[in-house]
Amino acid sequence: MRRCTIDIGTPLRPIGPQIQTPGENMKTAIVTGAARGIGLATTKLFLEQGWQVAMIDRDGRELKKAAKDLQNVLAIDCDVSISNQVDGMIGEVVDTLGGIDALVNNAGVAEFSQIEDTDFTKWRTVMATNLDGVFLCSQSAIPALKKSSGAIVNIASISGGRASTLRVAYGTSKAAVRHLTRQQAVELGEYGVRANCVAPGPVKTKLAMAVHAPEIIAAYYDAIPLNRYGAEREIAEVIVFLCSDKASYVTGQTIAVDGGFESSGVGLPALRG
Repeated sequence: MRRCTIDIGTPLRPIGPQIQTPGENMKTAIVTGAARGIGLATTKLFLEQGWQVAMIDRDGRELKKAAKDLQNVLAIDCDVSISNQVDGMIGEVVDTLGGIDALVNNAGVAEFSQIEDTDFTKWRTVMATNLDGVFLCSQSAIPALKKSSGAIVNIASISGGRASTLRVAYGTSKAAVRHLTRQQAVELGEYGVRANCVAPGPVKTKLAMAVHAPEIIAAYYDAIPLNRYGAEREIAEVIVFLCSDKASYVTGQTIAVDGGFESSGVGLPALRG
């Protein structure tokens, strides 16, 4: 296992690599927040389609467990909100895997509280990962993405398109990610680099099932036209599609993968009744 140290001495910990000899035609994706949930599902789908993947997460223990049985992955313990670590991580990926064809900015955190109860520390905690992390990873990866005419996919949320209680920091961060995606598409398009955004709706993760009370689950089911939560794999399918050549003329878009939740309005539960 190689270990590199970035310029201020903050350790960047590669956990692996578990890379077979890369083939010339093997594409490379970076997936942040890859230790669990949507990030891990996306990693596995990339691998199924013949990519090699740099799995990035700041939870080194969980990341090591997630990467243990996977081939063609490079797992790196890195906090995407710290610019020095991000630069070191991008350099490690390029040096080890030879380049970057896709960057999936999936890492995110949430703080749920009313506006008046959201102190600046909570606000900055959310913004540091959800917005700063997307900016830092994308900016650092741009030289490699220009060489490959690669793709950026940023993971936002339906909370970035419609307001809800307790989500002043989280929703605002995700709304900013949607606009940052458009900025990336406009500025990087001339280099063949595409940037798109995926906005998941309620997803059936272990965490969601643990914290969503039965009445919350029922309310979501009522409000979602498809009448269910999404699966992690369903989100991953759209992410990987946007990184592929099949989406070669798609850029600057936000795609809601939410069972129609963003499209629905007042009255759906009553109409169903």
